[in-house]
Amino acid sequence: MKGVYFLISTLAILASATFLVSASDPSPLQDFCVALNDTKSAEAVFVNGKFCKDPKLANANDFFFSGLQNPRNTQNPLGSNVTAVNVDNLLGLNTLGISLARIDFAPNGLNPPHTHPRATEILVVLEGTLYVGFVTSNGDGNRLFTKVLNKGDVFVFPIGLIHFQLNVGHVNAVAFAGLSSQNPGVITIAKAVFGSQPPINPDVLAKAFQVDDNVVDNLQKQFWYDNN
Repeated sequence: MKGVYFLISTLAILASATFLVSASDPSPLQDFCVALNDTKSAEAVFVNGKFCKDPKLANANDFFFSGLQNPRNTQNPLGSNVTAVNVDNLLGLNTLGISLARIDFAPNGLNPPHTHPRATEILVVLEGTLYVGFVTSNGDGNRLFTKVLNKGDVFVFPIGLIHFQLNVGHVNAVAFAGLSSQNPGVITIAKAVFGSQPPINPDVLAKAFQVDDNVVDNLQKQFWYDNN
């Protein structure tokens, strides 16, 4: 009987361990969330997401956003404008793991290489013609996947991978993007690398990009426009 009890106990422990191993933390909803031991501290106001309103006080306006039918101004160095609808301006998205964006393009307008650290993106073209693509990770050889999209076409950008969209048509273009996070985040590669505050040491960038220090210095002096 002792052997039977031991076997049952062992199986129970293994089952518990398997359950714990299969569990995982929720995906981060911001760049970082430093833990505080004293949760009563006045500084303890940020969580991985946002605090929730009493459900009994919620109303239809908490789940409503208006205005995406309106074209945005694309008179900027990039020739594009991104209108995001996320938890910051549509509070009902909190905890739902989804968001949306409208992207307007002037002719030759570019949504420059960027990444969403917390979301996969699915893009649908409503008007115009876009050249789109993404680059895989180092382990996959940094392969480039590209496609020319026309009205009604759909393309997916996997989570965390660098991607872009360029209007290759002669008229304005419009696309809508769905993202798998209430707060997907965006890192525009050129702006992050050459426009960081404070600036990255030029020696680091010169060696990384294998260029002269003067090239890096010139790039760091540029104004890096944010189309978001």
